[in-house]
Amino acid sequence: MSGGRAGPGRCGPNVPDQRPLFRDEDAPEPLVVRRRAPKEPLSRRRRLTRLAIVTVSALLVATGSAYIWVDTQMNRDVDLEKSANRPPLGKGTNYLIVGSDSRAGLSAEAKQSLSTGSAEGGRTDSMMVLHTGANGTTMMSLPRDSWVRVPSYVRPETGRRYGEEQNKLNAAYSRGGPDLLVQTIERNTGIHINHYAEIGFGGFVDIVDAVGGVRMCVPRDIKDEKSGLDLKKGCQTLDGGKALSFVRQRKQEANGDLGRTANQQKFLAALAKKAATPGVLANPFAAFPTVSAGLDTLIVDKTMNLQNLMSLFQAMKGVTQGSGKQLNVPVSNTNLKTSKGSAVQWDTAQAKRLFGQLQNDQPVSVPSSLPGRPAAAVQ
Repeated sequence: MSGGRAGPGRCGPNVPDQRPLFRDEDAPEPLVVRRRAPKEPLSRRRRLTRLAIVTVSALLVATGSAYIWVDTQMNRDVDLEKSANRPPLGKGTNYLIVGSDSRAGLSAEAKQSLSTGSAEGGRTDSMMVLHTGANGTTMMSLPRDSWVRVPSYVRPETGRRYGEEQNKLNAAYSRGGPDLLVQTIERNTGIHINHYAEIGFGGFVDIVDAVGGVRMCVPRDIKDEKSGLDLKKGCQTLDGGKALSFVRQRKQEANGDLGRTANQQKFLAALAKKAATPGVLANPFAAFPTVSAGLDTLIVDKTMNLQNLMSLFQAMKGVTQGSGKQLNVPVSNTNLKTSKGSAVQWDTAQAKRLFGQLQNDQPVSVPSSLPGRPAAAVQ
């Protein structure tokens, strides 16, 4: 047949099929090259967007890793729930913040340079109750020489039993550590403590240095041989060593221990303000040294986590920005003569009223007061 249409297997009319009848199975497949259409260059906006996504992802990973590491390193030695006869759970949250004179982690050279001495055991240099709730934040200092009722206690490591007695508040910590200190404060104030945070000398110095020092303004020259402090009148940035001397000294204060607690409040609030700045919190590479500094001497309760700790810093920062109050427990006598030496006596009526306001998360209307002078305005 001629003139037919070319069909499958045919090259066209009257043109013989040139394809082989049999295909060599070992012959390689013909190489097919597919050329991709040229990529359009990314716009500047798209490049910046992609860079931002990568950067944020890296920061989230870094922050998450730092968070997990720090959270696992926290020393949760204090079990608040094992105490009997605790006050009922109040409204809001109450943190007990303790600065101890623990020399843990300090070398002999560091003890000498920081003028810490070499006393063994433990005592409290500062105690504060920080209350947060619907009516803002209140930071209340408890003088370490406060004359209080210390509950009976059996020291686990020695089995020694201590009977209930009147003593200085600091004696509770020396006798039974954080457990007895919390019991004593709850028993004498009626305030339910939700969280406990304690840091020693070495950790305090590390934290201050980690944030690059803290700027403080003092109204006069302060020189104290015992703490090693030597400050000139005016504003200056204190490194860890000078900061420790500042919060420890009391001999140069007109009101002794009460003057020291006021300095401690002022400094800790400034420290929290520096540590909780957006630049530190938002940058994990800046925040990591801050939150990890002092972990060796930081002791917290079993329910404390890093989020609680950062909330504590934020609350202290709020105090410095006018959204809270700073005060000492009202006192009636700063030189009470006792069998344990000179002590600080609380103003029973005013203190009881203040404690009730904190426990029930009510607006605080009780100002600090010192014997022999009008009550100072609450900050």
